[in-house]
Amino acid sequence: MGIIEKIKEIEAEMARTQKNKATEYHLGQLKAKIAKLRTQLLEPPKGTSGAGEGFEVTKFGHGRVALIGFPSVGKSTLLTLLTGTHSEAASYEFTTLTCIPGIIHYNDTKIQLLDLPGIIEGASEGKGRGRQVIAVSKSSDIVLMVLDASKSEGHRQILTKELEAVGLRLNKRPPQIYFKKKKTGGISFNSTCALTHVDEKLCYQILHEYKIHNAEVLFREDATVDDLIDVIEGNRKYMKCIYVYNKIDVIGIDDVDKLARQPNSVVISCNLKLNLDRLLAKMWDAMGLVRVYTKPQGQQPDFTDPVVLSTDRGGCSVEDFCNHIHRSLIKDVKYVLVWGTSARHYPQHCGLSHVLNDEDVVQIVKKKEKEDGGRGRFKSHSNAPARISDREKKAPLKT
Repeated sequence: MGIIEKIKEIEAEMARTQKNKATEYHLGQLKAKIAKLRTQLLEPPKGTSGAGEGFEVTKFGHGRVALIGFPSVGKSTLLTLLTGTHSEAASYEFTTLTCIPGIIHYNDTKIQLLDLPGIIEGASEGKGRGRQVIAVSKSSDIVLMVLDASKSEGHRQILTKELEAVGLRLNKRPPQIYFKKKKTGGISFNSTCALTHVDEKLCYQILHEYKIHNAEVLFREDATVDDLIDVIEGNRKYMKCIYVYNKIDVIGIDDVDKLARQPNSVVISCNLKLNLDRLLAKMWDAMGLVRVYTKPQGQQPDFTDPVVLSTDRGGCSVEDFCNHIHRSLIKDVKYVLVWGTSARHYPQHCGLSHVLNDEDVVQIVKKKEKEDGGRGRFKSHSNAPARISDREKKAPLKT
């Protein structure tokens, strides 16, 4: 029996099992078994040598955005409108068969947009080259899930389920659970709040399913069984996702209003070029890019070429800003002067731990090198001996 058949068998057993207090331990064990099998499914098969054929393209720009969706929902048309890169679009499905990159120039930054082939139900199991598509989306900063506004809402659930099956968690934050394996001492279970979904016995059973018998577990929030399994697996990626509803020109205004009010959603029309500026603004907010402008000492700030930072790619502190310019610069920094929304007054003297905001202006003040000599009374070093007895004695005066 293959891995996919085992997963389907366990899913069927979970569907048959009633959900109540008596069966929650059994269901928890089944969820852990499915998570283990899905991790095995993502591993490359043994005995294969070399890299397989994929869609990966070289990272370029200050951020990366992946377009994911079913075939023929308008991904290629959206790429052409936003970037100017030609991506073939036709009335039949699977027009795009490989990854096509494009560059969006927005707010003095360059954002790489990837047009990926359409994925179908069962993509997490390898159908329709779904694994390669999802692997590229894992390397991006945010995901744009392009949906057809005229189709049913079930498409969004199907795509979310396929992405969650391979370890992508959309619009979620990592659970506040501390987990550490130990060599001895058994399992230590603690919590700082009341738990309603997991108890000590269920936690022990899930850890034994993973053959972990010595570990330390601390719950800092009321987490679920799935959150605990995600922390034990340790290979989950938490990403922001924007749901883009295309083809709003073929549905009524009431349906458009309903879709637009959903969280993390934007309604557009590639055919009539409607609301594309709102999509770019939403994408910019989700990526959290921070533009920092440099100011040479005694000169005006340079507003043409900003240094672009982000929390996902390194951080937004002054130290990260210095490392972005040059690794050796941080040793020579005495302090920095900051103008902008992150400063309390203009200019503010800041250290390396200060967090910068978007469109801040920074001037770096370096440490002065100590000179060996000096001039006049400002001379810092004397050539005379330290002890009086070592000084050269003058010849006695002739009388």
